[in-house]
Amino acid sequence: MPVTIKTPEEIEKMRIAGRLAADVLYMIRPYIVPGITTEELNNICHEYITNTQQAIPAPLNYHGFPKSICTSVNYVVCHGIPNKKQLKKGDIINVDITVIKDGYHGDTSKMFFVGEPSTIAKRITQISYECMCIGIEMIKPGVYLGDIGHAIQTYAENNNYSIVREFCGHGIGRFFHEDPQVLHYGIPGTQLRLEEGMIFTIEPMVNVGKRHIKVLSDNWTVVTKDHSLSAQWEHTILVTRDGFEVLTIRPGDHY
Repeated sequence: MPVTIKTPEEIEKMRIAGRLAADVLYMIRPYIVPGITTEELNNICHEYITNTQQAIPAPLNYHGFPKSICTSVNYVVCHGIPNKKQLKKGDIINVDITVIKDGYHGDTSKMFFVGEPSTIAKRITQISYECMCIGIEMIKPGVYLGDIGHAIQTYAENNNYSIVREFCGHGIGRFFHEDPQVLHYGIPGTQLRLEEGMIFTIEPMVNVGKRHIKVLSDNWTVVTKDHSLSAQWEHTILVTRDGFEVLTIRPGDHY
């Protein structure tokens, strides 16, 4: 599909959807403790999205995905399916939320520590966050997506980590996944040139070990091939006249 430039009315609806997605991540924070299951986290989020927010959890039944959120623990890169396994001290977990409100999508994810994390868990979580921030802060009209991907890749690799290449950010609006694809690696001066009114996600997946991944037999859960830790953060971003607006900012957070 062609890359859409959002109208002012659409942008306002995207702001609302983005704020709701951010609120889910803010709400779920105190529940992420040792002993809780990811299925329980899913159920809490589902209830909050459908009843409190009067919105729709976009992942549920999306191409057959069976739950309302994605929960990716430790070496799970993305698309982890909530289940009955309990979280334990030292785990790291990405919670990925997408809500639909009034026909428009808000998509965001963040990392959480379960108890006290290891030094390497802290570091991969921080570097992946910084990768996302580097990408966000480059956004403005005239910049190429290849510039952003190159900067993210360079930062990760300079810190001796690797960028997953099989999954990427994406345009978003009335549809969960729209063009453009937003790669987290690339060559400067290539790919799409940004224009005011575009909305897309930046969501680099960064691995402690090699970048290679595999998909488990459930056809959803993506893990690192070498079982090294992986971390990811995600925001939905609007290209403004002279920069960017983060549509999924959480209360009290920088990004």
